[in-house]
Amino acid sequence: MNNHLLVPEDMNFLLKSWLKAEDLIDGDTLSAFLDLSEEVAEAQFLSHYKRSDVDEPQLGPDGVRVCADIIPALRQYAELGFFSAGFPEELGGLGLPFLACSASFAWFAAANVATAAYPMLTVANARLIATFGNERQIDYFARPQITGDWFGTMCLSEPQAGSSLGDIRTRAVPDGADEFGARYRIAGNKMWISGGDQNISENIVHLVLAKVPDADGTLPEGTPGISLFIVPKVLPDGGRNDIAVAGINHKMGYRGTANCLLNFGEKGGAIGWRVGAAGQGLRQMFQMMNEARISVGLGAAALGYRSYRLSVRYAKDRCQGRPIGQRGGAPIPIIDHIDVRQMLLAQKAYVEGALALCLYSARLVDLEETDADATTILELLTPVTKTWPSEHGLLANDLAIQIHGGYGYTRDFDVEQLWRDNRLNPIHEGTTGVQAIDLLGRKILRDRRGIDLLGDLIGKTAMSARQDVLLADFVDVLNDDWTQICGAISTLGNAEGSAAFDNATAFLRAFGHVVVGWLWLDQAITARRLLQSAEGNVILCEGKVAACRFYYEFEMPKVSAWLSPVVTRSDTARVSAVDIY
Repeated sequence: MNNHLLVPEDMNFLLKSWLKAEDLIDGDTLSAFLDLSEEVAEAQFLSHYKRSDVDEPQLGPDGVRVCADIIPALRQYAELGFFSAGFPEELGGLGLPFLACSASFAWFAAANVATAAYPMLTVANARLIATFGNERQIDYFARPQITGDWFGTMCLSEPQAGSSLGDIRTRAVPDGADEFGARYRIAGNKMWISGGDQNISENIVHLVLAKVPDADGTLPEGTPGISLFIVPKVLPDGGRNDIAVAGINHKMGYRGTANCLLNFGEKGGAIGWRVGAAGQGLRQMFQMMNEARISVGLGAAALGYRSYRLSVRYAKDRCQGRPIGQRGGAPIPIIDHIDVRQMLLAQKAYVEGALALCLYSARLVDLEETDADATTILELLTPVTKTWPSEHGLLANDLAIQIHGGYGYTRDFDVEQLWRDNRLNPIHEGTTGVQAIDLLGRKILRDRRGIDLLGDLIGKTAMSARQDVLLADFVDVLNDDWTQICGAISTLGNAEGSAAFDNATAFLRAFGHVVVGWLWLDQAITARRLLQSAEGNVILCEGKVAACRFYYEFEMPKVSAWLSPVVTRSDTARVSAVDIY
């Protein structure tokens, strides 16, 4: 094995030294689980990374066929218990914390994010049913997914609606009841369904958002009328449900994941069973969506991280040019050129910061049952956890191509495919703009409690950093930027109507940058403590401090620029829309 996927020592630093994962799981158990994750990811997932990009899913008379190498990889993934790892023992799981499972998933996403998408969706699907389903639904539909025998999907978007779920037209007509609960006939079209059909699992459990028509046959408007339904590909009697694959979406990257347009009810209505109460579908689905948002951010961080490690290796091996002012002598490794080093430091700041943000959020998931404050902070950070790694992991991929030069722009090197794979992550599970509106509208302007709690945590980190002469200079930068964030929130709170959201994306970028800056400083405090006690890996810890310094010198100044149109209430885009051609 090598460290060109992720760096095990860095993962140990984040989990054990920084996040105190051993408060949740035995240290030896965690190490063994992550060692196995690394081994299987490299042997089973990385081994078909290039082939699954070329051998794309194909739609035939019997459904969708995927790259053959994906099938044994996911079977071994299931046999070794990775599907079930995060579920309680009473459901056949290992009872591992979400933090440990997230760290494990990072290895598989780094190795082959398209193959990793199948279990990611399946686990989230099963967890939703286990949370909101009745006992029979859990036993029949969730347990086979927990073992990895069946896979799951989330069916939200429609061709005409996209992310505007209030505009969905899929309808669910009552059709009696049976052992699984209230039964319905489902009819409609669902678009962008990852894993919508494949020849890997025995069955596919679709979780479908749909509306129950009113008495006059019309569909209720908006999101309150949305319910959630379990719609399996294969029915309990062994027959095929009324679900047809209308087509495959041919993607720029992420090609190993079959992404489908599904038609429900072409022959009278697909059979589905309602989950929980009527009209609660979107609220229930938010559990799966929020889990997916963290996983998307984590996958983006992992893809960026892998491109960073490949860049380091290439920069050490590739000799080109000489020091400035020197004409003779042998060419030097490009890592000795300052411009390349700055790009590598930027990559490091982006990907290690992104990974820290995702794992910190995963730690909050584990604290939710016992700590209400953790839930509030997690809700606040979830849009950031999805967006910041998606955008900055992609920037790391972009820099990897630049560092590789012309070779990076060819298919001979993985950095080209890593960029294509990662380009999806700022889009799916809610685009950057959607996340920005969610952050402002649902998480900040309605209730300041999350901001106040986060401010307290930032204040504690700042107080600790003040005690370290090497870190003290960063405190004023962090405090000043946080003050600007709070000032911008006050300004937005006084805006009229929809004007508060005119520059929501700029606010999200500034907010995310401050959050990651806080986490970088917090990591640097841990690294400095380990160095002073002679307990830590010297190179790793010094690298953390160097990356923190880079982030504060090169990245934190961007916060003021992003916030400028927010605090001035710029309406440039609003008044200039007529001039856009």
